Amino acid sequence: MRRADRLYLLVEILRREGRPVTAEAIATELEVSKRTVYRDVADLIASRVPISGEAGIGYVLESGYYLPPLMLTEDEIDALVLGVEYVKSRGEREISVAARSLLAKVQAYLPERLVPLVDLPTTSVAPVASSAESIRAADIRAAIRARRKLELRYSDAQGSVSTRKVWPVLLGYRDHGRILAAWCELREDFRYFRTERITATTLLDELVPERASVLRKRWKVAMDNERERFVAL
Repeated sequence: MRRADRLYLLVEILRREGRPVTAEAIATELEVSKRTVYRDVADLIASRVPISGEAGIGYVLESGYYLPPLMLTEDEIDALVLGVEYVKSRGEREISVAARSLLAKVQAYLPERLVPLVDLPTTSVAPVASSAESIRAADIRAAIRARRKLELRYSDAQGSVSTRKVWPVLLGYRDHGRILAAWCELREDFRYFRTERITATTLLDELVPERASVLRKRWKVAMDNERERFVAL
């Protein structure tokens, strides 16, 4: 668990209980040591979070305290809005809806003076025509998250159709279309599949035999080697 997440949960525990909570009880819930709790509470108090109490007795969060509004700089808001607009114009329906939902959630927590930066952004993204696809990119993203193998029916540039069993690595979004990077069991190497040429996908019960971080690292090494060969030519 990230430290920032742990500090947030610690405050929420105190808010939820509304009475003194011992360091031992907090440590048990957060699955950390009491020493970590003592250090986290000290850091929160130093950051002016109104926590009172002491070790051995318990800690209390003063009533009426709320975490501060989401603080973003103007440039960070511009970057967020630009990213959302890019996803809305180039992503499939599910991820486009998620992008709009994300922006609405962020906007709800922004200080009032920053809200106009979302309503009247300083940036924009040129629209692109979406390509017709027979598969759902959401299914591919779900397979990547679940570390499940995929079986693809794929038509190459010459129209030849083949069946491939792959270990999906990531789904790359471009101005025109998307590309699946995956380890291909048939070719015993990393390959790229344009999603508009994938005519069918089947989510298999087989798990990818490598951790996601290991597979991603191997793919990056292969990609770097391919880029070096291209430059050498």
